[in-house]
Amino acid sequence: MKVKVSLRTKIMGLILSLLIIVIGLLAGVFAYMEKRDVEDQVGQLALQVASTVSFMPTIKEAFDRENPSEIIQPIALSVQRESGAEFIVVGNKHSIRYAHPDEWKIGRRMVGGDNERALNNGEYYISKAEGTLGPSLRGKAPIIGEDGEIIGIVSVGFLLEDVRTIVWNKLENVFGVAVLVLVVGAIGSLLLARSIRKDTLGLEPHEITSFYQTREAILSSIKEGIISIDAQGKVTMINQSAIDLLNLSGGAVGRLITEVFPNTEMLKVLKTGVPTRDDEMILRDKVVIVNRTPITHDGKVAGVVSSFRDKTEVRDMVQALSEVKRHSEGLRSQTHEHANKMYVLLGLLQLGKQEEAVAMIEEEYHMSQKYQTVIFDQIQDETVQAILTGKMSRASEKKINFSIHEESELERMPDHINRADIVTMLGNIIDNAFEAVSQQNVKKVDFFVTDMGEDIVFEVTDNGPGIPDDVYQRLFMRGFSTKKGELRGYGLANVREVIERRSGMMEVTNGEKGGAVFSIFLPKNTRGGSR
Repeated sequence: MKVKVSLRTKIMGLILSLLIIVIGLLAGVFAYMEKRDVEDQVGQLALQVASTVSFMPTIKEAFDRENPSEIIQPIALSVQRESGAEFIVVGNKHSIRYAHPDEWKIGRRMVGGDNERALNNGEYYISKAEGTLGPSLRGKAPIIGEDGEIIGIVSVGFLLEDVRTIVWNKLENVFGVAVLVLVVGAIGSLLLARSIRKDTLGLEPHEITSFYQTREAILSSIKEGIISIDAQGKVTMINQSAIDLLNLSGGAVGRLITEVFPNTEMLKVLKTGVPTRDDEMILRDKVVIVNRTPITHDGKVAGVVSSFRDKTEVRDMVQALSEVKRHSEGLRSQTHEHANKMYVLLGLLQLGKQEEAVAMIEEEYHMSQKYQTVIFDQIQDETVQAILTGKMSRASEKKINFSIHEESELERMPDHINRADIVTMLGNIIDNAFEAVSQQNVKKVDFFVTDMGEDIVFEVTDNGPGIPDDVYQRLFMRGFSTKKGELRGYGLANVREVIERRSGMMEVTNGEKGGAVFSIFLPKNTRGGSR
């Protein structure tokens, strides 16, 4: 039977083992680095003192005297005391000493064999060598005369034995701290184990695993998409429904939410801590209803979880039902209009005006036949036929001259453009045109469609007042409308959403003789991206 070790025991054992190993390694590394740093600091100090002495004008001028040592020796001893150096030696270009802590060595040749780089190349450097006082760390600096020639050298040194003493003094403190850290680490491991136990609600690892698997199963079974982010705005969790709804191909966990969903407002909720409910927006070419709820911890916002569901199908169904209602109203108007004409014909016949009655019938027949030919012979798509037939009836009721261009032609719409899309696009732009001409004395709206080439083109033209310049930028904003009343400003916004989903484009211009021209271009196939 496998023995299950508690989480607390595992944590304490692991932390104590790691502490012992890490403290041992750190102590060794620190000893090495401290030795190197002390040598570097001492070397830099030696080099700085040597450079300072080499730049002294008094030192340079002393080289022109018969006995340079009289001037250079006192200066060197003074600087040596101030800097704490073991020795400061000044020599000429032949390495003959002019200054030395031991005066009896003045006039003799410098030892160590490390003067060539300064005397030959004019370099400033740090070296290690053994001199008359023992192994030392030295800073070398050339003395350059007024004519730019090297006339001597300054050597400032610190004994390596003194350097090692400094290092060992520091290491004694390190070893004491290491022991203290080990004791504190042991106590800390115990407290940490208790804290983790508390954070996990007293659950053991196998229990946490079970809960995690259950959570994953629940998230997979939920139809709504769910995404969560942390305080840095990075995705921490996304379920399969969200991946499917948003058509994501790459992994999203760990990435910034702005990279996955550029137009999301989860960061706003992360900043304000105010939840949002039933917010409608477009994510990855899909209209979704979004709820965003902040995740709080100790009174602070630690993240945001967002759930969303696809609204496209529901919205398309509602729009289709709305258009069916409009068609029903159009048929009712057509019936009403037809009944009025029948009353007129009956009156003419009762008054004995047969010729006027015949002329009226022929006029209605020719007008009906003209548009029947275009709608049912040249336009083969049943949805477009139904929309145009309904709009013809509504235009007749509103006394609008709604004409369909004689050269209009259209085969059946491609499969990727569904009936709801057609209803949304044509229904809204034709209704907008009807409303635009409602205040005109002569009301005229023209419709044209063609599928020649790679695109299907719809064009609706009216003789209304046109579109003011200040309205162009806001024309497709959801909720914006130039007309008064509630529930306005959604038609053209819906049209734009449909066109963008179908990788099409829309142009809106003012006609040369006034009025507005709405042109829709839809690709026949789905290759390529949006325009």
